[in-house]
Amino acid sequence: MNYKNITINERCCIANFLDLGWSIRKIAKYLNRNASTISREIRRNSINGKYLAHIANETYLNNRINCGAKGKSSNYKLIKYIEDGLNKTWSPEQIAGRLRLDYKYDKSMKVGFRTIYRWIYKNTIAKGDVKKLRRKGKSLKSKETRGKFNIGKSIKNRPKDIRKRESLGHWELDTVVSSRGKSKACLSTFVERKSRYLIAQVMDNRKSATFNLHCFKAFESISNELIKTFTVDRGKEFAGYNEIEKILNINVYFADPYASWKRGTNENTNGLLREFYPKRFDFSTITQNELDVVVNTINNRHRKCLGYKTPEEVFAAT
Repeated sequence: MNYKNITINERCCIANFLDLGWSIRKIAKYLNRNASTISREIRRNSINGKYLAHIANETYLNNRINCGAKGKSSNYKLIKYIEDGLNKTWSPEQIAGRLRLDYKYDKSMKVGFRTIYRWIYKNTIAKGDVKKLRRKGKSLKSKETRGKFNIGKSIKNRPKDIRKRESLGHWELDTVVSSRGKSKACLSTFVERKSRYLIAQVMDNRKSATFNLHCFKAFESISNELIKTFTVDRGKEFAGYNEIEKILNINVYFADPYASWKRGTNENTNGLLREFYPKRFDFSTITQNELDVVVNTINNRHRKCLGYKTPEEVFAAT
């Protein structure tokens, strides 16, 4: 049976029964408690040999306020780890999970993600700067209006083991655009399904020929063993998929129209990029080196879905 703290009513009963001369065992039996529990309660909360119920309850409440992780907020090493993680755009959940890996046997370096949120909101850490908390997700109000085509291999014919993320080498591809009419510049994104490892390129436009050039450049340093299939949507930038299949010797699969969840890995990762490049950002204003810094940050951010390892760690473990 799970232990239950003694209630204020039980404390009043203990005080009254002691005044009546009851033994500890008789009190314990009446309250359906262990005799050692009653003995310990009386010993801890007696003043000059007199048990006082209201003093016992005040002591209990004060102990509750000061218990748990609160004392850890004075642990400089722990606070520095958390604040460093926030500066690296890690979420409190990612920080808490990674702490369990990095300090497996050190209880002083373990804290729950809810406590981290509470510390931030109470101005205990990070000077209460809630802007350090990541914003995730994307707007679902806009619909895709650009041209599409209906040829190529359907995602329905893609081997089921790819969906189950059983091996490395299966990628999802997409583009992230600037604000409509503001600039033709965009990003090409390539995300490995199992590791969530990201590659991204700055492109001048979304023409299929431009995309193919950037695709080949993105994978020129990747081993052929880690390039097995691509999954894309039916945007016109993927119209040159035949050239990709021929040169890389892989199959390119197409998700159904308006079914972005079938490429959820890539959609989620594009959302992570939007933390750094929000809607209406003009991608013509950044360089590839600047983008590489952001991609490196994302690839070295711990993920709950990876057991709090990083995409870099999982992708490199081949």
